[in-house]
Amino acid sequence: MDAGPVEILISAILVIGGFFALVGSWGLARMPSLMTRLHGPTKVTTLGVGSCLIASMIYFPAMQGTYSAHELLITLFLFLTAPITANMIAKAHLHRQGRAIDPNPMDDIAEGLPPTGVGTGWATFEGQHRDPADPPR
Repeated sequence: MDAGPVEILISAILVIGGFFALVGSWGLARMPSLMTRLHGPTKVTTLGVGSCLIASMIYFPAMQGTYSAHELLITLFLFLTAPITANMIAKAHLHRQGRAIDPNPMDDIAEGLPPTGVGTGWATFEGQHRDPADPPR
C-alpha cells in the first residue's frame, strides 16, 4: 500500500518535531548557565511539541474522520505559557542573584549586570529605588 501525501506530510512534521525536541533537550542539558538554559525548553522544545500536536491535528481528520479541538487548545496553551514562564524564571533568577549572575564563558559580562535605575532599560529593576541607608521594607 502506497503512502499518500497526507501520510508523508504527517511523517515529515513528526520527524521535524522530534528533531526540535531533541535539540531543545540537548540544549537544556549542555548550556552553561540558567539564563542560556532557558532557550532550549522554551523555544526549541516548544516548537517540537507543537509540531507533534499539529501532526495529530492533521492525522485524525484525514485518517479517522473525526475532529477534536484538544490538540489545538494544547498547542495554543503551550505557545502562550512557555514564553511567559521563561520570563518569570529569568526575572526571579535576576532578583535572587541581585547584581551577580551565573558565570557564562560565552558572555563578556565579567563584572555582573550593567547599572540599573530609571532610563537604563532594565525594566525588572526599575521599581527598586530606595536609599541604601533605609531599612528594608
